[in-house]
Amino acid sequence: MEMTTHRAGGAPPSGTWPHEPVLVLGAGPVGQTAALLLARWGVPTIVLDKRAERDAVGSKAICQQRDVLDVWEAVGAGRRIAAEGVTWTTARTFHRDSELFAVTFAEPGRPAFPPFVNISQTRTEQILDEHIAAEPLVDLQWGRQVVEVDQDAWGVTVRLADGTRLGGSYLVVCAGARSDDLRTLLGVTFDGHSFDDRFLICDIRADLPGWADERRFYFDPHWNPGRQVLIHPCPDSTFRIDWQVPADHDLDAETASGALDSRIRAIVGDRDYEIVWKSVYRFHSRVVDRMRSGRVLIAGDAAHLVSPFGARGLNSGVGDAENAAWKIAYAGHGWAPDDLLETYHLERHAAALENLAVTTATMEFLVPPDEVRADRRADVLTRAATDPCSRAAVDSGRLAEPFWYVESPLTVADPRRPFGGRPRRGEVPLPGPGVLVPDAPVTLGGAGPTRVRELARDGFLLVLGADVDVAAVERAAAAAPGPVRVLMLDGMDPDGAFGAVLDARADEVWVVRPDAHIAAVLAAPTHDELAATLARAVHDTSPRTREEQRDGVLQTGR
Repeated sequence: MEMTTHRAGGAPPSGTWPHEPVLVLGAGPVGQTAALLLARWGVPTIVLDKRAERDAVGSKAICQQRDVLDVWEAVGAGRRIAAEGVTWTTARTFHRDSELFAVTFAEPGRPAFPPFVNISQTRTEQILDEHIAAEPLVDLQWGRQVVEVDQDAWGVTVRLADGTRLGGSYLVVCAGARSDDLRTLLGVTFDGHSFDDRFLICDIRADLPGWADERRFYFDPHWNPGRQVLIHPCPDSTFRIDWQVPADHDLDAETASGALDSRIRAIVGDRDYEIVWKSVYRFHSRVVDRMRSGRVLIAGDAAHLVSPFGARGLNSGVGDAENAAWKIAYAGHGWAPDDLLETYHLERHAAALENLAVTTATMEFLVPPDEVRADRRADVLTRAATDPCSRAAVDSGRLAEPFWYVESPLTVADPRRPFGGRPRRGEVPLPGPGVLVPDAPVTLGGAGPTRVRELARDGFLLVLGADVDVAAVERAAAAAPGPVRVLMLDGMDPDGAFGAVLDARADEVWVVRPDAHIAAVLAAPTHDELAATLARAVHDTSPRTREEQRDGVLQTGR
C-alpha cells in the first residue's frame, strides 16, 4: 500500500493550506494554544491582541490539569510548564480547625503528567510565547483592536481600530471576559449571574513547611469567620491565598490599616513573608447562547465565565482551543464538511453548561443565596466531621476534568461499554465512547517508545485487537480523508499495560479522534461499519467518492 508522510504532528507540509490564514483574537493562553495547534495541522494564523504588549501581572489562572498539559505537550510546551510548576496530588478540605477529608486523584494507565500542576498564567504565557516565536505559521500582532467583523461563505474580514481590514478563512475569538463588543458584533447573548461577595487574592512568598504539595480549602476558619479561604502552592515558595470577603471590601483601606497584615499572619504565623501580588475580584457564571456563528468560533472566557473554585476556566478554554483547531483544520483541508464546525458548538457549549452547573452548585454552597440553604450547609459541615457519608455533600469545588462527549453526534455509543455517569470526585470514567483515551507508554515499530496520546493527536487512531479483520480496517482507513493511523494493540503494547486499562477485547477496534477522545469501540466491524464510523466522526453524513476526497494517510504497525 502506498505510504504518505506528513510533517511532524501528522499535519500536511507547510504551504498547503488552501485558504487565507485563520484569524485568532486574543493572545492569552487560549488564543496561543489555538494558534499553535492550528500550526500543527499546517494552518497559518494571525493572532491579534488589542494590548500594546504582554502584561505580566499576577498569578491569575494557576491550576493546570493533567489533560491540558497533554494538549500543551502536543505543541512542545507541556513538559516544561509541568517542570517549572508545583505538582500537587491531594486536595484537603477543613471546617474551622478540623480536616473533613482529603481527595487524592486517580491515575488510570500511566499518564505523562501529574493530576495538577500550579504555575502562574503569566509564566505559562511566556513559555507559549517562545513556541509562537519559533513557529513561522503564527503571526502574533500587538496593538490590533478589532471593531468590526464581516463574513460570507468564503471567509471572514475584520476591521481594526486604525481602519485596516484583514481577511481570514475562519475566526477564533479568544479575547477574554471583556469581549462584550465582540459578542454584540456576533449577535450572541451572555446570560448568567454575578455574585455579590468579593474574593481577595494575595500571592504570598513565605516558608510554609508541609504545604507545598497540596491544596487547602477552609470553611469558616476562625481567621475568616463565616466565610471561606483557599490556599494553593505555587513555584518559588509562593502561595496563592483567596479569601471570601464582603461585597464592600476595601483593599486599600485594609492595607493601610494593617488589617491585611493581620489577615496574612493568621495563616503564615510569625514568619517573614512578601506580598508578590494582590487583587480583589468578583465571580460570574455566564455562557454565550452560541459558540459558533458561521465561520466564527468563540472560545475561553469570551464564551463562558465560571467561578475559579475547581479550576475550570482556563482548563476548559484549552479544551475549546483543541476542539476548534482540529475541526477548522479538517474542514479547511477538505477532510470533512463545513458542518463539522457546528459540532464545535454542540460539544463545547455542552462542556460550558456542565462547568456552569458544577461551579454554580459550588458557589451556592460557599455563598448560600438564602437562609434555607445556609442552614443546610451548616448542618452538612457539622455532620461531616464524624459522618463519612455526609462528606460527599461538602462542596469546596469539583476540580477540573475533561468533558466527556458521550452524547455528541460524532460519538457512536457501545452497549458493551455504557457511560456510567459523572464519577466521584478525583476519579475518571471507564474508557469508552466519548471519554478521553487513557495515556500510557507504547512502542511504535522502529520509531521506538512514544505515548498513546502523542499518537492520537496526529489524526485518527485505530487500535485493533488480535482477532480483527485487518484487511477490512486498512481498506476503510485508506479511503478516509485526512491522516489515519492503524495499529495492532499487541504490537504497540507488548507488556499489556494499555490494553489492561482499556479492558480491550480481541475483536474490538478502538477509534480515537484527533483530540484523543474515543469516538467509538466497534466489535468485529465490517469494512462498511468502520467506514461509516469514520465518516460520522467528522460529521460527514453524505460520504464522498474517493476522487472527491483528499488523500488520507495510512500508517500500519503490528
